[in-house]
Amino acid sequence: MLEFKGVTKTFNPGTVDAKTALDNLSFKVNKEDFITIIGANGAGKSTLFGAIAGDFTVDSGEIFLDGSDITLEPEYKRAKQIGRLFQDPMRGSAPGMTVEENLALAAGSGGWLSFLSKADKKRFRERVALLNMGLEDRMSQPVGLLSGGQRQALTLMMATLNTPKLLLLDEHTAALDPGTAEKVLKLTTRIVAENRITCLMITHNMQSALELGNRTVMMDRGRIVMDVSGEKRSSLTVQDLLDGFREVSGKSLSNDRMLLI
Repeated sequence: MLEFKGVTKTFNPGTVDAKTALDNLSFKVNKEDFITIIGANGAGKSTLFGAIAGDFTVDSGEIFLDGSDITLEPEYKRAKQIGRLFQDPMRGSAPGMTVEENLALAAGSGGWLSFLSKADKKRFRERVALLNMGLEDRMSQPVGLLSGGQRQALTLMMATLNTPKLLLLDEHTAALDPGTAEKVLKLTTRIVAENRITCLMITHNMQSALELGNRTVMMDRGRIVMDVSGEKRSSLTVQDLLDGFREVSGKSLSNDRMLLI
């Protein structure tokens, strides 16, 4: 479904600040995989997402999505097939536009620039009601007035309104309080399962990395150093992940956020 073949990306090449963020990376994602991705800061996780989404051109290698070579495809073309959520709830929606208008833009209905039919409005209201956040009664309010959790849930709905081939979640609950984060994660799991979406999710919560999805990948220095699924994954503990990282990288994961249970 998604495949990386020998992909390398170095930022600031030829300078003292040169940083190889992806190092001859080969990686295959199967259709309907829900993969959690972990690793220390600077491991290459967000760069992996940037390479998939087309934020930059990779130095070498090939990237395939659903059998098509997208290595040189511009970001705006990839965006038609790829949904993406960021850590910052403020990204991914237009704060000055209403909930209804944001949904219309996500659906390709033109937002406030075009007339919305009663059928469109009814569909949007019904979809938003599934979030169980009361947003169906705030359809005419600007998104900028919503809480971080409400806005992130809405962005998730927008990213999956037209089912994408691939959904990228870049620590999309990290900026939320624990209760709201749990609610958004449950919503994420439900939407991904119901729509059978292939999904990659970066997380610093190692317990969530083992509990969510069907496969866990660990990155270090631009490479994949661990890739587990099935029975082997189900028997792992957070301590096993920490020990595994120490074994392959020669260092410890000391970030407390990665030890949350």
